[in-house]
Amino acid sequence: MFKNTKSPLFWFFIILLAIVVMTFFGPEEQTLGSNVRLVYLHGAWVLTAELLFAAAALSGLVGLITRKEAFHRWSTALGRTGIFYWITYLPLSMWAMNANWNGLFLAEPRFRLAMTFAVVGLLLQLGLWLLNLSWLTSAANIIFILALRFIFATAENIMHPPPSPIFSSGNWNIIGFFVGLNLLTLLSAYFVTRVILRRYDSAIQKISESM
Repeated sequence: MFKNTKSPLFWFFIILLAIVVMTFFGPEEQTLGSNVRLVYLHGAWVLTAELLFAAAALSGLVGLITRKEAFHRWSTALGRTGIFYWITYLPLSMWAMNANWNGLFLAEPRFRLAMTFAVVGLLLQLGLWLLNLSWLTSAANIIFILALRFIFATAENIMHPPPSPIFSSGNWNIIGFFVGLNLLTLLSAYFVTRVILRRYDSAIQKISESM
């Protein structure tokens, strides 16, 4: 599977390994100690998911306005990549929760909402894949991120106090590390998106050949 080093899947796993190593050497924090590294990782993962949803919506909006299939194609791939990162962020969140607070607070409002959007988002992407209507996928991606941001903006904060504890810490070692981790996670998302684009193009080609 990894004989071709030009494969985006190969590079995804290389970047994933780099993320693991980088997280392991992340700066400790006075209260949480070394366990704060899990908080860094889960934070980078969920921010990447949200940026992917936003990019999918933006690409979809441009596609709806210009009626160019290329933008719908990117909206589809970015939306699917976004739900992948959103779903995989949940176990990271639970791991960080258990390590730092000695238990799982699954009733925490924002975690409950994250679970809800994971289920809804997965079902939505599956439905859009079955319908295979590019304009509908773009429109759905726009509605999804708007709903997600609106609901989370009004959700109660218990374990996620605003503003961001990392960026408001004033510790530039932590801030710089977190920014770097986010950039690396975004790079991994790029390669996942490339994999999905390849499979999307292959599926469209098969449909065209069968018609």
